[in-house]
Amino acid sequence: MSFFARFRRQRLGLLGGLVLLMLALVVAFAGFFSPYDPQTQHRQFPYVPPMLGRLHFRDEEGFHLRPFVYGLERVRDPFALDWVYVEDKSEKYPVYLFVRGEEYRLLGLFKTDIHLFGTGTEGDSPGQLFLLGTDKLGRDLLARVLAGGQISLGLGLLVVLVCLVVGVLIGGFSGYYGGAVDTLLQRSVEVVMSIPRLALLLALSAALPPELPATTRFWGIAVVLALVGWAPLARVIRGQFLRYREEEFILAARANGSGSGRIIFRHILPNTFSYLIVAATLTAPALIILESILSFFNFGIQEPLISWGMLLQEAQSVFQLQFHPWLLLPAGCIVLVVLAFNFLGDALRDAVDPHLTLIER
Repeated sequence: MSFFARFRRQRLGLLGGLVLLMLALVVAFAGFFSPYDPQTQHRQFPYVPPMLGRLHFRDEEGFHLRPFVYGLERVRDPFALDWVYVEDKSEKYPVYLFVRGEEYRLLGLFKTDIHLFGTGTEGDSPGQLFLLGTDKLGRDLLARVLAGGQISLGLGLLVVLVCLVVGVLIGGFSGYYGGAVDTLLQRSVEVVMSIPRLALLLALSAALPPELPATTRFWGIAVVLALVGWAPLARVIRGQFLRYREEEFILAARANGSGSGRIIFRHILPNTFSYLIVAATLTAPALIILESILSFFNFGIQEPLISWGMLLQEAQSVFQLQFHPWLLLPAGCIVLVVLAFNFLGDALRDAVDPHLTLIER
């Protein structure tokens, strides 16, 4: 049975891959899928609960094909002694598709102001649509979650790519040459793996100057994550090179006069691509979690950039979780992405495993 046939039989793996593909698409076009800029503050609308349940299709006049929302009015609850939001049914605000709103850069390149949906009202109008609610400054949580996904997913994939390059170089040379080279490199790998990853991450992140610009800090966090993420990949790649270096086609290449560089990059490395893909899908969620932990403790991504871990900083108190539970939505995104990566990685690992074919036969 071929690799693709075995992979198609893994239902959870297919589901995980589909979820990741959809998330990547939505996050890449975050400005289009969110009706507001993630930094826009609606000061008169702090802590608005998610408005999915406030989309209406029916009123006293009957059913309408176009959904609408009523105006938001902030009033004081005399019993809870807290501010709550009620619907002002004297005015309706239709929800349009492909509506003009705040300007943004599509894919970071093209300026446009077209959003997938929205009411098309001004920022101070009561006719706002916050599908996932707002934070303490009245910023739309949907826009911030999508913008945070760009950083969290992008940073995770970038660091995985760097770890793969470093892991291939160190693990490849270690497994191919063996001997003293293998001993020296593997002792270095073991030293890195023996240090608690989270403690090392916190120490390295704390060493970054707090006055660094947000973009510079992003690259600094990427370097910090790469420093702790390459070692396990190097061990996996070393094992693959140890396996292939004594295969008959490698011995034949040596007999034909092929040099070490040609053998490594033309014969051994292409045969490890499937395992590298599996290793990448299993490493990416761990790096996303580590970045979220750093940002949650204010050692990672900082404003004006946004990540899912940074968004969770507002959900650190019992009070916030009790009265504003929608602030935990970024944690749900992290869980969803980690599960999707793990399902995809497990399915790829089973599809790549050559022993599985023998068992099926």
